[in-house]
Amino acid sequence: METFLEVIGWTAIVLLALIGLVAGLVASVVTGGSKGKYIIAGVLGAVAFPFVLAALGVTAVVGAGLLAVLAIGIVGAVLIVALVKAVTGRGDRTRH
Repeated sequence: METFLEVIGWTAIVLLALIGLVAGLVASVVTGGSKGKYIIAGVLGAVAFPFVLAALGVTAVVGAGLLAVLAIGIVGAVLIVALVKAVTGRGDRTRH
């Protein structure tokens, strides 16, 4: 795992977190749900998904460039945000 972190670097981690933040904000606006919940889910998904793939032996992630890792982060953020939406269901709308 340290090798993967050395390959992608801390800059990529920060960029992945920003991608997750944006994905969470967009999801909260689209669904009308809790911003905090979706932002946390987006950041966790974007940052964790490349590491999970690398741990599962998807070696293309380790050798991929920064743009590929960021694209994988987008996929991870969307997957986790969608999972959170599916689990929380209808009761997620805030009342005005």
